[in-house]
Amino acid sequence: MKVLSIQSHVAYGHVGNASAVFPMQRLGVEVWPIHTVQFSNHTGYGAWRGRVFDGPMIEDLVTGIAERGVLGACDGVLSGYMGSADIGTAILRAVESVRAANPKALYCCDPVIGDTDGGVYVRPGIPEFMRERAVPAADILTPNQFELTLLTGLPTGTLDEAKAAISALQARGPRVVLVTSLVTRETPADAIDLLAGEGGRFWSLRTPRLSLSVNGAGDCVAALFFVHYARTGSAALALGMAGASVYGLLRRTAEAGSREILTVAAQDEFVAPSETFPVLPA
Repeated sequence: MKVLSIQSHVAYGHVGNASAVFPMQRLGVEVWPIHTVQFSNHTGYGAWRGRVFDGPMIEDLVTGIAERGVLGACDGVLSGYMGSADIGTAILRAVESVRAANPKALYCCDPVIGDTDGGVYVRPGIPEFMRERAVPAADILTPNQFELTLLTGLPTGTLDEAKAAISALQARGPRVVLVTSLVTRETPADAIDLLAGEGGRFWSLRTPRLSLSVNGAGDCVAALFFVHYARTGSAALALGMAGASVYGLLRRTAEAGSREILTVAAQDEFVAPSETFPVLPA
């Protein structure tokens, strides 16, 4: 399997491509990473150095890959943090180029906009771009609960509301939606849920809530879910495998008291999770 991964990158730590590329490689995927930003570290530290790239640079890199004659072998495109709306346009053009070369290729969009704790943290224009252009173009969408609410304008406080919001997104394009972190009235205080929808059916996976605050876990789970879905064609199977792996990664990180997720130290969790959880119809 070969994946074009277009998202942010940091030199220190693990977010964006620095969180997504290695887990996919550990699963045997050939990854072609293109960075939308290059920062010293993730912005959660409050201070960082580096720069945001622009759309023309992204397009130039994709053109260079296309000139190698390999886009027909690309099985899918994964996108995450975009940095600016013109980068988003470049990503969608890359998706068009890949699909033209391989009509079976999938586009998985992680619509990075913000989260419940910090609100919207992307540049102006990005939420609108995600809502109006990225969502209709995607085969797979992996929002967190905050992004699910923002993209649909619908409440997500109960399981039924979250399912209705997923259905609303699917009506606009994506055939598969994974909500990467979900807390509803039905979720116990010591747990967190993941919820996937495909073809009018829904599946949930519940893991224990861990005491930690890290960045990059959403980037990792989106990448793992994408790979497992592309290989199995099943949202339920992909949910089970990705959810178990990310829980193992986060548990190891919490036990170590690390500020950064232990992407390298916990790499065995990507291929053989130490703990699995039931995937149940929702």
